[in-house]
Amino acid sequence: MSPLVPAAYRPVLGIPVFRRLLGGLAVSYLGDGMSFLAVAWLAIEISPADSAGLWVGGAVAAYTLPGVVGALVFGRWLRRFPARRMLLADNTVRAVFLGAVPVAWALGSLSPGLYVVLLAGSSLLHAWGSAGTYTLLAELLPARQRFPANTLVSTLTFAATIAGPAVAGVLVSHVSAAVVIGLDALTYVVLAVVVLGLPEVVPPIGPAGHIDTGTGRGGFALLRAERGLLGLLALTWTFNFLYGPVEVALPLHVTQDLEAPGSLLGIYWMLFGIGAVVGGLAAGSLQRLPLWPVMVAIVIGWGACLVPFAVGAPTTVTVACFALGGAIYGPFVALSVTLMQQNAPPQHLASVLAARSAALLTAAPLGTALGGPVTAALGADSTLGASGLTTVALGVVAGLVLLASRSARPTPITTPQLERDVELR
Repeated sequence: MSPLVPAAYRPVLGIPVFRRLLGGLAVSYLGDGMSFLAVAWLAIEISPADSAGLWVGGAVAAYTLPGVVGALVFGRWLRRFPARRMLLADNTVRAVFLGAVPVAWALGSLSPGLYVVLLAGSSLLHAWGSAGTYTLLAELLPARQRFPANTLVSTLTFAATIAGPAVAGVLVSHVSAAVVIGLDALTYVVLAVVVLGLPEVVPPIGPAGHIDTGTGRGGFALLRAERGLLGLLALTWTFNFLYGPVEVALPLHVTQDLEAPGSLLGIYWMLFGIGAVVGGLAAGSLQRLPLWPVMVAIVIGWGACLVPFAVGAPTTVTVACFALGGAIYGPFVALSVTLMQQNAPPQHLASVLAARSAALLTAAPLGTALGGPVTAALGADSTLGASGLTTVALGVVAGLVLLASRSARPTPITTPQLERDVELR
C-alpha cells in the first residue's frame, strides 16, 4: 500500500474484493458524471426549438424520478435478492436502456418522446442499485471499516461531478451527446462484470417482526416504526430539499445579479466539488467520529456558508464560502449511510436503503421546483440567503432534538449506587 494513502483507508483498501468493487464504481460514476451534462444536451439536440425547455425538464426528471416508482413497485421481488444481485439487476437495466439511446439515434428514430421513455426505463431500479451498493459494503466489510469505505464511495460521486462533465463537454463538441450516453451504458457493463466476479454473500436471517416481507413497502414500514431511522431520513430529506433552490438561484445570481459569464458559474461548482472531495476524504480519515453531532454540525455549517450571498458579500468571498461549503458537506452522505447501516436490522438493510434512496430522489427536485417561484419573488441573492438561514434553523432544531433524546435516556446504575439503593431498602 502506498505511503501516500492515509492510514485510515489502508485497511479497507487492503481488501481485494473492495478494491475491485471501488474500481467498477469509479468507472460507473464517471459515466454518470458525463450523462449529467449529456442528458440535457441531447434533449436540446433532438427537440423542436419552441418546446426544448419542456423536453429538457422531462429528460432530466426521467433520468432520476422513476426510481421512486421502482422502489415501490418492484420491492416485492427485489427485496428478497442478495445485495449483489440487486446491484447487478440495476446495472443490466441501465446498460440496456441507455444503450438503446445511441442505437435509436444512429437509426434516425430517436424522438423526444422515445428518449424520455428510455431514460425513465433506465432509472426504474436505480434506488435498488444504490441500496445494493451500500448493503454489499455492509456485508463484505467489518463494521469498523464501513465509514471509510462509504466515504471513498461517496467521494467518487463528487469527483465524477468534476471530471464527468468536463469529459462530456469535450465529447459533445465533436460527436453527438447520444454517443456520450452510450459510453455511460458501457460503464454499467463494466460495473456488471465486476459485480459478477464478487462473492455472493448470504444475507443475515432475522425475525421479520411486524414488517410484512411480502410487500414492496417493507423498508418504508420499518422506517416509520423506527424513530431513529425516521429522524435520520427526515433530517437528510429536508437538508437535500433546502439545497434544491440553490441550483436555481446560483445561476441567476451569476448571470443577472453579477452579469458575469457562465465560466464563473463553472468555478463555483468546480470548487464546490473539489471541496467536497477534500472534506469527505479528510473526515473519513478521522477515527470514531460522533456521527450524529457531526451531521448536525454539517447542516449548520453548510447553511452558514450561503448567508454571505444575502448580505452582498464580494464575489471572491462567496466563491470561497461555496468552496468551504463543499468541504463541509462532503462527509454528509457517508455519515448518513453509515448510521443507516449501523441501526437498521441487517435482514432489512437493503429494503431500508432502497426506501431511503427512493425518498431522497424526491427531495432536491422538489426543492428545485420550489426554487423557481421563490427566486422570482425574492431574487437570487435573497433566495440563497433564505436557503442558508432555513438550513441553519434545521440544524439547530436537529441539535436540540438530539440533546433532548440523549438527556431522556435512562442513566445506567453503577455498582456503588446499586449498593446504596439496597441499603436504603
